[in-house]
Amino acid sequence: MRRDVDPELVGSRDFYAVLNAVVVPRPIAWVSTRSADGVLNLAPHSFFTVSCVRPPMVQFTSVGRKDSLNNVEATGEFVVNFAAEALFEQVNATATDFPPEVDEFAAVGLHLEPSRTVAVPRVAESPVAIECTLHTTLELGDSTVVIGQVRQISIDESVLDGNHPEITRLQPLARLGRNEWSTLGEIRDLSRIRWSDWPGDYVEPQNP
Repeated sequence: MRRDVDPELVGSRDFYAVLNAVVVPRPIAWVSTRSADGVLNLAPHSFFTVSCVRPPMVQFTSVGRKDSLNNVEATGEFVVNFAAEALFEQVNATATDFPPEVDEFAAVGLHLEPSRTVAVPRVAESPVAIECTLHTTLELGDSTVVIGQVRQISIDESVLDGNHPEITRLQPLARLGRNEWSTLGEIRDLSRIRWSDWPGDYVEPQNP
């Protein structure tokens, strides 16, 4: 037996809670920005993914109009800092609804590191920084999708295996439902199956 949850029949907050609980785990964009007046901002956004390969682009979603969105629109730049397990408390602390004039780097005790391609600084303690310039924003209901073109990825040598970022060294955080977070569980390595290697015979589906 299944329970159907219709967004037209339940409250928006209740439906949002269900949606957040089933679209999991979600990677975290720990976004650093700078306001037009020069005030730094750092905030986690758990609606985050790659949006294009060539040219490379990433996206995060601002639910409501938050400082990250205002700053990106004002300056056209942002950095996605990697949310690692060792930075769990700081990542969570930067989700506090600080007023716009508060610098979250200073508030939670993080250090600045200059970026190479944008004026927005990186989180020095984070092992990876994705430096971006704004490509476009897309307004969808109460949210805004921010798409940035990646100008450079800066990676700490300690998390590399040769030239490849190694997942057990990165130790990513992810968001779940409610106030739940997750870290790495069991890691499975499985290659895709090529059609030429597909086992058995393929049977064409019959129309009903």
